[in-house]
Amino acid sequence: MNGLWQSYLNGLVVTGGLIVAIGAQNAFVLAQSLRREHHLAVAALCILCDILLVCAGVFGLASLLTQSPALLAVARWGGAGFLVWYGVLALRRAARPQALVQAGNERPRPRRAVLAATLAVTLLNPHVYLDTVLLIGSLGAQQPTPEAYAAGAASASTLWFLILALGGSWLAPWLARPLTWRLLDLGVAAMMFAVAAQLMRGL
Repeated sequence: MNGLWQSYLNGLVVTGGLIVAIGAQNAFVLAQSLRREHHLAVAALCILCDILLVCAGVFGLASLLTQSPALLAVARWGGAGFLVWYGVLALRRAARPQALVQAGNERPRPRRAVLAATLAVTLLNPHVYLDTVLLIGSLGAQQPTPEAYAAGAASASTLWFLILALGGSWLAPWLARPLTWRLLDLGVAAMMFAVAAQLMRGL
């Protein structure tokens, strides 16, 4: 049971830490929410893409890592190094916080066009494969319970995109404040360092 919850929380923390950074996908979802333009469908598509990519990474890499102790060691130390690096980046962002600003009085677009744009923003970004498939996947493959880790990652993605889609109008004034992002980045850095420490101790 301890291994299950540890895996779930690790998935929740790592994915949550990666997903809240300012980026094109978050800005796009927030913009759709502010315009009330197919925002729930956009959030659902982002969640679905994240879940599929996480599962591909976790369960695809899991079989490879269990067959190769050397590859497992590389993934462990590489993942720990990436998490430390990402935590340092979060600390640097906290030192110079930005704000998520989305304006726009554009005319409403058809659902199909909006969903196609969502797929483009999500899948044409190379970082989605580095972060979601390789990093999150390799970390999940090393967990005591990879299935629980994937569930934690899916929970983080679902929670975040629903918050952006359903609370966009309420969140906009907060997300436009640099102090909000400073606090978020400090929290992200702490979480990344904590999970990196777990990896370096061999989980």
